[in-house]
Amino acid sequence: MAGFRDFLMRFRPAGSPGRAAPGGVPADRSAELSAELEPSLTSLERTEAEARAIREQAASRASETRRGAERQAAEIVERAHARAHDLRAESADRVRRAAEAEAAELLASAERDAAVVRRRADARMPVLLDRVSALVAEELDDAGTAARQRPGVQGASGEGGR
Repeated sequence: MAGFRDFLMRFRPAGSPGRAAPGGVPADRSAELSAELEPSLTSLERTEAEARAIREQAASRASETRRGAERQAAEIVERAHARAHDLRAESADRVRRAAEAEAAELLASAERDAAVVRRRADARMPVLLDRVSALVAEELDDAGTAARQRPGVQGASGEGGR
């Protein structure tokens, strides 16, 4: 890099002031500027090439990482689907067992209730049969008495005319 003295030399006239000097070679300002900037520009070009290479490597690595993440995500989703199938089967089995247990409990309760009704019916049946028999006998007696009191009317059994 050029120093401060070199910087000031840019503004120096081609010749010294005073009387006219014999013909000299004019200063080539563009060559001086090119020579001064060339190391910086060369360094800048190398830096740009290096930055370009780093960007390309980063893009390549990012692409690889993205593909790897996509594969991993696909595997996770596949495992989740398989696990979901197993969980659905387990859940359905659990619900089925609970329903079967509830049905068995309801059936047992119904059988107990039916047994209670049967025992109650068995206990009441003789009394009810006696009552029905007594009512039927009473009706038959009343019908027979009424038939005897009215001449020409057949009895309730229909045996009077034969």
